[in-house]
Amino acid sequence: MGLGKPAHYVPQINLNMGLKQLRRHAAGIDVGAESIYIGLPDGRVHRFGTFTSEFLAAARLLKDQAVEDIAIESTGVYGVMLYEILHEQGFRVCLVNPSHAKSVPGRKTDVQDCQWLQQLHSYGLLNHSFIVDEPIKPLRDYLRLREQYIKDKARTVQHMQKALTLMNVRIHQVISQINGASGMRMLKAIIDGKRDPEQLLALCHERIQSTKREQVLAGLQGYYQPQHVYALADAVESYEFYEKKIRDCDRQIEHVLQELTQHKPMPKHLSKAKPIRHNKPHIDVLQHKMAQLTGQGTLTQLPGFTDYTVLRLVGELGTDLSKFATEQHFTSWLRLAPGKKNSGKTKRTYRYKNAPPAAVIFKQLAQSVMESKHIGLGAFGRKIRARRGPGVAIKALARKLAELYYRAMTKGMMYVEQGIQAYEQRYKDKRINYLIKQASSMGFELVPTET
Repeated sequence: MGLGKPAHYVPQINLNMGLKQLRRHAAGIDVGAESIYIGLPDGRVHRFGTFTSEFLAAARLLKDQAVEDIAIESTGVYGVMLYEILHEQGFRVCLVNPSHAKSVPGRKTDVQDCQWLQQLHSYGLLNHSFIVDEPIKPLRDYLRLREQYIKDKARTVQHMQKALTLMNVRIHQVISQINGASGMRMLKAIIDGKRDPEQLLALCHERIQSTKREQVLAGLQGYYQPQHVYALADAVESYEFYEKKIRDCDRQIEHVLQELTQHKPMPKHLSKAKPIRHNKPHIDVLQHKMAQLTGQGTLTQLPGFTDYTVLRLVGELGTDLSKFATEQHFTSWLRLAPGKKNSGKTKRTYRYKNAPPAAVIFKQLAQSVMESKHIGLGAFGRKIRARRGPGVAIKALARKLAELYYRAMTKGMMYVEQGIQAYEQRYKDKRINYLIKQASSMGFELVPTET
């Protein structure tokens, strides 16, 4: 079976369901790590390798066969480049989630797999996976790379703490952030050979010296050994390396944002910028750039949202959420909808796997909002947490936040603000009615105080 030559012929699987064929010039492609299989409308199957030249040859074959619509089934990143090439060649490409085209009895080979894809797509039975708009893709890739750098940097902090613990130097138990300015000065001094606790304490901020002097001095009395000092030095060097990579990535993100916003107007109203407490990007006037990109200058009024949060969501979802018909479709795609399956009298719950990265962002927001004492949605999350546990509460609150974000991006912030106010008022009225009933059941009368 040579390069680009037809594979052994297998009779087409007959759907035999009386369906109308919607796409007569459709092809199906099964993408693997080392080869791709293309099922053509006439039943023939061609095999190609995964080099760029072979992808281009596959595109020429599809052109010669007058193919217009293509369904690609791929796992991981194997099909990304093929999708890009076919999209640029003018084909209508449908990227299919493998779970939407599950195995059928007897379909055990890649040849039969691509034929099955071709038939399903010709009858319009496959759903197109969500693909972010082309101008946003570079922003998405840079942001994902930045998040990976942040995770790698966090691991180096754990390596610092391990090296210190092995030397019984306990300053990371006294200082909240060992990777802060005071902590890094002390670590570098330890690496340079300084061991006197008083000299090391002098490198700390004045507030630490005045409030935690005795604890820091006690924590600096360790048993220093060369191999552990070397491990500490390696962790500090790695930490600074990833910090540099994050700053370099920020410059690339800023460049992409500049291109995306250069012809977009600034919204009339801008909300007050919220502080970004962790992993703040080094991007000038990020608030203005996000307001221009989204057309919404007040998105940070949403509970827990900062400009960096909006930047990450735009990188994953783009700025046009009208691709999702309703907010229910949006939350279902995010795998934040309740997982219940009813069949007769039986009810089963199931959990989705491999949720989109945007769902992780909403869940991170939910964790911070749940700890807030001044947001109505925080009370909603804590109420569910007390009854169902933290996992269910975070998912439920993340869904609420996703719905608010969808409404803000599709209907505007005024609609969302009224929704939040109405929810908080309903929650307040519900608590008051509960207190009145409790007081009445115990023979008391609840009387409001005058303000």
